[in-house]
Amino acid sequence: MVRICLCCLLFAVLFTPFVAHCKTAQYWTYEEADSGTEIGNLAQDLKIDPADDPHTSFCFMQQPSSSLIRMRETDGLLTIGERIDREHICGQSPECLITFDVVTFSKEKFQLIHVEVEVKDINDNSPQFPHNESYIEMSESAAVGTRFPLDIAVDQDVGPNYIENYYISFNSHFDIEVRSREDGVKLAELVLAKGLDREKDDSYTLQLSAADGGNPAKSGSVTVHIKVLDFNDNSPVFDHSLLKVELYEDAPVGFLLCKLNAVDLDEGINGDIFYGFNDQVSAEIRQVFQIDPSSGRLLKKGLVDYETKKSYELDIHPYDLGLNSVPAVCKVIVDIVDVNDNAPEISIKPMTSISAGVAYITESAAEDNFVALVSTSDRDLGANGYVQCSLQGHEHFKLQEAYGDSFMIVTTTTLDREKISEYNLTVIAEDLGSPPFKTIKQYTIRISDENDNAPLFSKPVYEVSVLENNVPGSFITTVVARDRDLGQNAKVTYKLIDAEVYGGVPLSTFVSVDAVSGSIYSVRSFNYELIKQIEMTIQASDEGSPQLSTTALIRVKIVDQNDNVPLIMHPILQNGFADVNLPNNAPPGYLALQIKARDADEGMNAELSYRILQDHQMLFTMNKQTGDISLKNGLTYIAGDSLKVIIEVSDNGRHTLSSTATLNFIVTETSPSDEPIVVVLQSRDEEHPQWDISLVFVIMLGGSCVLVLMAIVAVAISCKDNKTGRNYDNKKDLNHRGFETNPFKINSSQKDASIYSGSTLVNGQIARSEEKRGHLETKICMPSSSLNQNPFQSVSSWQEQTRFKLSGIAYTDQMSAKDSGKGESDFNDSDSETSGDGSRRILTTCTPLQNDTFHSRNVSVPNL
Repeated sequence: MVRICLCCLLFAVLFTPFVAHCKTAQYWTYEEADSGTEIGNLAQDLKIDPADDPHTSFCFMQQPSSSLIRMRETDGLLTIGERIDREHICGQSPECLITFDVVTFSKEKFQLIHVEVEVKDINDNSPQFPHNESYIEMSESAAVGTRFPLDIAVDQDVGPNYIENYYISFNSHFDIEVRSREDGVKLAELVLAKGLDREKDDSYTLQLSAADGGNPAKSGSVTVHIKVLDFNDNSPVFDHSLLKVELYEDAPVGFLLCKLNAVDLDEGINGDIFYGFNDQVSAEIRQVFQIDPSSGRLLKKGLVDYETKKSYELDIHPYDLGLNSVPAVCKVIVDIVDVNDNAPEISIKPMTSISAGVAYITESAAEDNFVALVSTSDRDLGANGYVQCSLQGHEHFKLQEAYGDSFMIVTTTTLDREKISEYNLTVIAEDLGSPPFKTIKQYTIRISDENDNAPLFSKPVYEVSVLENNVPGSFITTVVARDRDLGQNAKVTYKLIDAEVYGGVPLSTFVSVDAVSGSIYSVRSFNYELIKQIEMTIQASDEGSPQLSTTALIRVKIVDQNDNVPLIMHPILQNGFADVNLPNNAPPGYLALQIKARDADEGMNAELSYRILQDHQMLFTMNKQTGDISLKNGLTYIAGDSLKVIIEVSDNGRHTLSSTATLNFIVTETSPSDEPIVVVLQSRDEEHPQWDISLVFVIMLGGSCVLVLMAIVAVAISCKDNKTGRNYDNKKDLNHRGFETNPFKINSSQKDASIYSGSTLVNGQIARSEEKRGHLETKICMPSSSLNQNPFQSVSSWQEQTRFKLSGIAYTDQMSAKDSGKGESDFNDSDSETSGDGSRRILTTCTPLQNDTFHSRNVSVPNL
């Protein structure tokens, strides 16, 4: 027999879209059944097919203390575990139930099943009397119909297997009458059917048997010995042979139940009445009640409990002191009245628990998820035993009726451990007695962590600064990501997302990150001039399943340090020296030279200042910001004199760096208006996105100068052809004249546009000394005061083999060349810095005729 019922609240059915259900499964079995006997199959009875979900399982909500019933986990098959003795489990209770709760997991859902197994009785016990023999004394004067109580047989079985009837052996004087007490116990009384005559028979022996209603029936018997006594004419007589009294279970000890009264018409000792319990009254009754022998007062002696026993039946008989006294019998039935003396009891069985009083549930549990089973009970009856249960503590949980006085704690919404990790709930059970009793039980529900939170950085972008020239392996910064989960779900590790920087170089060659602490270190020394900022992505991952991660962007700005000295770009230096022409008639304030310098650093480290370190003649002044060198006063020197000035260019860094240069100002007879215009050419190695306007202007001016030079050369050639009779031997007289402004023409192998600087023509593109060296031819032409009288004539003054040392400096626009300055240099001159196949330079001086005579002079050409 199987019965399935749904136990759900009507409110939950009508207003909740998804509710947790409890089902009750009822089975029965006979006691003494063999081990392994099948009782029922929960999967079949509940229409759960394990084939639909291979993870379907059945388990006891709480492991039973005994192994009377076993359950198969896969399909919930219930079988007999150990032999069941109904009398041992339930005693004389009419109904014997073995109850337990089962949780089934199928299709990702837990379901609670309440199982009730009724153990049915079999006739395995025979009726038994307390003694094998029983003795009764009766007076011969006993009237017909007098009743004599007999021993009560005991049968452990119940129902139809309990005692059905009593029998006595055949005789002519006695009959038996069987009746049932209110508690269901059957008893027999011996009834005198015929008068006794002690003189004829002074004793009788009868066989009393008790038989149950089993099939086959079982019986027990006792031998009853009856002794006939001489009679006492009158026996005590009660006013009522049956009394019913009520006794509140909380009545105090000594409480008077009733006062019995019996009358004996005899006199003397035959009329003195005493009261006492019948011999068949049990010891339990004698412990609870007592009767005063002389007064007949029935008092409460011990404690009574309505929940244990609801009524007592007392047989009290009075007797006189006469001989052959025949006692009367008064039956007193004491009904125990229930009072509200028991507080409700609460039992909570969680689905999962590690410690007592604490239930655990995962934060991923859905709404209406079963958490724990709450069972209430009250030993009282009626309104005193009706219990109302409520749950307080948090709205995320509620009570839902399961079955009988049992309730389920279920969730009302989804849970989040990171917001609330523990709930302290209060279960309140209150009966309807007057006054009501209330029981309060605290219960804790802890939320188990799920990996539902990714690590979070304090901010999405970090910006830090690092000085360049740092030591490899130095600390840069630390990033911290925190995970709101617990345990392995909150353990964060860090990882550098590799990328390419600075022309395809892996980012991991610049920085590294500690996987545990998140500290970032440099792998190499940084150079601000090469790379000014490094952007990296750091990934923080937890160790949960599934693994969650997040990233943060770190911008490392390289801070410039003053690690580059200023570089003098103009004039072009050779070993820290440069020669500069200065007109002998330059006026005060004349701009003798403009120093151009550059610093590879930036900011304050690249702000340059200029000053003169040494000027023995105190002739010059220098603008600190622009580097312009000007004359304080007019010159008093003659052509050919040399003025030495040492200058310094320094930056504005914290640790100042500087460069020095020695300038050799050579006084010439050039007029200030003819002073060369210096053009700084751009290096081939440096590329600019667009042309500078000033540079275009200089190139145009240079082109114009080229045209002028070509015109002068043409005139000179014409003068040479027309004035062939001139005297050429006076060239040396020009060596001591102060006319220093000489036209130079420097020809290279490349035919690029040349620039004319005053009277000097400098080739605009000169290959580096390491790459190209060509033959250079230099011509010097000196104009006469009158073209008609002093035509130009080209005169070869000297030739020397030398080479130009070209300074190929990165980021510079100029080149410098320098010879020994000794006139005719040897092939292996130390100042030439080149031996072997150096460039050849041919110098030709053209001087005007003075008194029809050329005067030659030595011309010093600084190396480019």
